[in-house]
Amino acid sequence: LHQQGCGAPSAGAAHRRSLRSSREPGSQFQVKLDLSIQRAGSNAGPTDDELQHYVLETLPSDHHDTELCIRIVEAEEGAQLNEKYRDKTGPTNVLSFPCDVQISELKLLGDLVICAPVVAKEAEAQSKPEPAHWAHMVVHGVLHLLGYDHIGEHDALLMEAEERAILARLGFPDPYLNEKPNEGA
Repeated sequence: LHQQGCGAPSAGAAHRRSLRSSREPGSQFQVKLDLSIQRAGSNAGPTDDELQHYVLETLPSDHHDTELCIRIVEAEEGAQLNEKYRDKTGPTNVLSFPCDVQISELKLLGDLVICAPVVAKEAEAQSKPEPAHWAHMVVHGVLHLLGYDHIGEHDALLMEAEERAILARLGFPDPYLNEKPNEGA
């Protein structure tokens, strides 16, 4: 799919999970999520069920039958992808590869690549619980796949407000509460 305009290249076998979920008991809202989780090198980070929960809480109600891949990588692969796709040296916390190809009624959202050592290092440096930072990186990446960005100040404020609301629903604190100005994900 990468050559057709959808996400980063796949490496290794994927762990595919499919889930139907509603946000609230008795609600009519249902999302079918086809989530592929790839762990390259370690089992760092949230469980597969936690990753699914973070993604489902981030997806808007109009994203039925959504497909997404999350690849958790080590620093070397993260650095290679960051250089190849962003022309930046070294690994970064999360890379988002939106999919611009739609096949039938399935919404191919795209791929997220999350660098486990960077997330752990950032959580420690920012004095944040690592699970909260992982949730933030997943939410942040999915919002990028949905079209959110933080390049301009107005867009950054909109994206950060959405992140805060989603993370609060997940039971995590405001990720920007103790940050200095211009210090964001």
